[in-house]
Amino acid sequence: MNDKSIRDQSNAPRIDAEEILAGVLEWVGIESPTHDAAAVNRMADRVQHDMGGIGAHVERIPGVDGFGDLLKARTPWGGDGPGILVLSHIDTVHPIGSIDDILPVRREEDRVYGPGIYDMKAGAYLAYYAYRHLVRMGVETPLPITFLYVPEEEVGSPTSREIIEREALNNKFVLVTEPAREGGKIVTSRKGVADFHLTVKGRPAHAGSRHEDGRSAIKEMAKQILRLEEMTDYESGITFNVGMIEGGTGINVVPAQCTVHVDMRVPDEASAETMCERILGLTVFDSDTTLEVTGGMNRPAFNKDEKIAALFEHAKSLAAEVGFELEDVLKTGGGSDGNFTAALGVPTLDGLGADGHGAHSDYEHIYYSSLEPRAKLMLRLLQTLT
Repeated sequence: MNDKSIRDQSNAPRIDAEEILAGVLEWVGIESPTHDAAAVNRMADRVQHDMGGIGAHVERIPGVDGFGDLLKARTPWGGDGPGILVLSHIDTVHPIGSIDDILPVRREEDRVYGPGIYDMKAGAYLAYYAYRHLVRMGVETPLPITFLYVPEEEVGSPTSREIIEREALNNKFVLVTEPAREGGKIVTSRKGVADFHLTVKGRPAHAGSRHEDGRSAIKEMAKQILRLEEMTDYESGITFNVGMIEGGTGINVVPAQCTVHVDMRVPDEASAETMCERILGLTVFDSDTTLEVTGGMNRPAFNKDEKIAALFEHAKSLAAEVGFELEDVLKTGGGSDGNFTAALGVPTLDGLGADGHGAHSDYEHIYYSSLEPRAKLMLRLLQTLT
């Protein structure tokens, strides 16, 4: 890593927050919920057009399993050698029509609202903007840059993970444009993420005349849910959330089946192994019912090692050069594609997108004041990593 400027940039084009915001809002205007492949591909069309228009070599990888396409864009300089991988995703959690209903685009003083603007259309656009700024300055970076725009990060990147990991291993650094955390902090570690499906099977019966013959799957699952929720340990950083439940066929039928979908977050690999073994080994309370548990870790824990610490200190010095103090946040609960790359030992910085609040909510917004400094930080990272 190197702090020196590539060249004297006193006459370079100015990074303009209004210009950035205009571009961000164009991307936000293309709604792209994960499970709508056609919508995600409309967003991919736009990114492909924008990246290709400034000289990037763009490869479009067709989506599989009902997901949208993945885009890989590489700078025309630097050859095929290892360089910088910039990770972004173009899918959001907001359904089509949110922009016209619950989350219209609007600016209220420093806050700019819109579906997916914080997580993470603004960050995805900042990566593009930083590259465009390099092109406008006529500057090539010491390392080649590869940009990946992923179509299904919001559901764990099940079809993109292999590509993400392969590209990470072919590069020296990974920069992830997920949103900044409170006050503009970047992320240098994250919890690991797991999901489990539990299915209880009982015995149906008439709820009135033969109630005693039945064995309620919902009753058994209720006990399992309480057992799972009680495993949450905030002090240890372990959380469980039973987020979805389905069961029964009618109010007058003792329910024969019940299923739940469970989210688990853990701070490290040791706790992941322990808790996964515990969940997969759950047994029934009522021996006349059966319990099936499937699932496991889908994102490994992202730990701040010495290489990540050194990369953060470099970013911190660049932020000071830009004019703000950069801090990091440890073991944030949300997962990202950075979990995959950090687990491979590739130095990874995450949360390099815009500052804001309300990810996945009906009040999701970014802070306009964060756009210029975040763009400058991204630009300087691309210019100085060697």
